[in-house]
Amino acid sequence: MISFLSTNHPTLFANALPMNISWKFALTLAVFTATWMPLSTSAHSAEPEMLPLWTDEELGSTEADDTEVLHDRGDRNAWVTDILRPTLTIYHADPAKHSGTSIVICPGGGYGGLAIDKEGHVVAEWFAEQGVTAGVLKYRCGGGAHKHPIPMGDARQAVKLMRDHADEWKLKTDQVGIMGFSAGGHLASTIATDPQTGVNFAALIYPVISLDKAVTHGGSKKNLLGESPSDELVHQMSRDEQVSSSTCPTFLVHAGDDKAVPVENSLRYYSACIEHGVPAEMHLFPTGGHGFGMFRGDRPVDQWPNQLKGWLQLNELLD
Repeated sequence: MISFLSTNHPTLFANALPMNISWKFALTLAVFTATWMPLSTSAHSAEPEMLPLWTDEELGSTEADDTEVLHDRGDRNAWVTDILRPTLTIYHADPAKHSGTSIVICPGGGYGGLAIDKEGHVVAEWFAEQGVTAGVLKYRCGGGAHKHPIPMGDARQAVKLMRDHADEWKLKTDQVGIMGFSAGGHLASTIATDPQTGVNFAALIYPVISLDKAVTHGGSKKNLLGESPSDELVHQMSRDEQVSSSTCPTFLVHAGDDKAVPVENSLRYYSACIEHGVPAEMHLFPTGGHGFGMFRGDRPVDQWPNQLKGWLQLNELLD
């Protein structure tokens, strides 16, 4: 594993990832130690709470019009498609560890469907156990009527809902984050670089970032922008090109052998953060492929949440 951390981070882990990188960093070699704890909802935490993002009037539909399909693929790996009624499912922080930090989680699925469990509910359970209030965003996707800007609008609304409930849920409005996996990482990076939303931190896990045909995930680009998007729209939605000095601190994870979403996506975003003075931490693993989720095996890549927890603590988002 090779990791690039913001300059104020005390330790940098490295292992042989065959890449030609010209950036200059002080590297500290260390033995990688992985820790794993089974995921389970704390007995002291409230049951998940599902909130609609929009009213029937805003959606122009009712529950009777719902077309959603949940595909059970076993091993907490459900896949959901045909979403008409987007929701935010809240996992409340363990009261004993409550930090006031919150995060909206965007599952991936190529903007065609959502890996709602392994990149959503499982992740939210882990956050709640750490003391973070987490919301799983079930956003509209699938192309057609749900092309851009529909997913972005759903994500903006999810962040707004989190902040609207700050008093009720004892949240800090300046500690609201966004997270995403794969195409959900693209959506999260869209929000992270959106001044209107103004999130305070981001975690991007094997994310689609650029819609440049040389490095993008073709299915995600087609589902989001259609068959023949303009060059201007491609530039606008390549979120490495939208990073600015006001972009929030960001944590990134990717595998060097990812064949679906090339690691160049994370590299471009990280490079843009460094260029604009945005605090960023990136962990690159030589193997892991795409869609590895969290704690689903015993490889180093499966243990990235341990590094995320450390980053959250470093940034005073967790005790």
